[in-house]
Amino acid sequence: MRIIVVGATGNVGTSVVSALESEPSVTSIVGVARRQPEWRSGKTSWRTADVSKDDLTEIFAGADAVIHLAWLFQPTHDPVTTWTCNVLGSMRVFRAAATAGVSALVHASSVGAYSPGPKDGPVDETWPTHGWPNAAYSREKAYLERVLDVFENDHPDIRVVRMRPGFTFKRESAAEQRRLFAGPLLPQRLVRPGLIPLIPDIPGLRIQALHSDDAGQAYRLAVTRPVSGAFNLAADPVIDPEVLAELFGARRMPVPPWLARSVIAAGWHLHLIPASPGLVEMALRIPIMDVTRARTVLGWRPRRTATDALRELIEGVHGGAGMATPPLASVSGLHDRMKEPAVGDGRRR
Repeated sequence: MRIIVVGATGNVGTSVVSALESEPSVTSIVGVARRQPEWRSGKTSWRTADVSKDDLTEIFAGADAVIHLAWLFQPTHDPVTTWTCNVLGSMRVFRAAATAGVSALVHASSVGAYSPGPKDGPVDETWPTHGWPNAAYSREKAYLERVLDVFENDHPDIRVVRMRPGFTFKRESAAEQRRLFAGPLLPQRLVRPGLIPLIPDIPGLRIQALHSDDAGQAYRLAVTRPVSGAFNLAADPVIDPEVLAELFGARRMPVPPWLARSVIAAGWHLHLIPASPGLVEMALRIPIMDVTRARTVLGWRPRRTATDALRELIEGVHGGAGMATPPLASVSGLHDRMKEPAVGDGRRR
């Protein structure tokens, strides 16, 4: 099998490539990214392309499957830029896959595509996917769900898989996720158990997570098995303030949702925090997912717990971990870190 991985140099992309490398039925992998990585993998060749403007059909020609992961989380202050890449760029990926005659398309959707739902009981893949309108990330993921509805209707010969993972972490993603969500002012050396005394106990803060390598294995299964449709991906346990307090050896401090949002909003408007207040609202409203279908149909079981994944991220942030790809590269100097709000992680450089 010849597999195309679009967005192969990021948090999930590098894990997908590694998972495909271990699959005997995969004979070649083409990693597509805007910037060439120093990282190299045995079966993988690299092509430079921007999904929002470059020709993709020629790259996809002769492929058995396209895995589409490319996504800009930032700049949240410029929603036109993220819409152009994430929505219009994804539509270009889908069209190119159809034009090239690819037989399978695997798209990275998200728990963020789901409409607000319950936190006290899981929902399956039939839960509505209209997103949370105040978060650009959620709006864009939800819009692409509708695009894929039309795509599947127009191209019944193409097997379409939609992955809807929870928050996805690994040690090597620490530098990227610090840039994307916390910003340059985070005192990363203090991000460790025993040094953070209080964890905000926000009502509704219950999210699901998984390790990036487990996500990579799910994508491997999706291209090598005759499955289609949506799959929720998450590991146990659900991450809530009690779990966070235990991880950090801290005490919980009650914080009302309006206060948490106000603090994030103030930091965001001052360009001190890259994560928008809409993302906080989304996290408080997304439902808890049922992963039964991934287990029974896809044959996927995570090898690591959600706390394992989060613990790796915490250790990675503390140690400044990264990887030899442009999105995952670690930045050590404060001078370079302070350039991040002006540049906007994910902008063309």
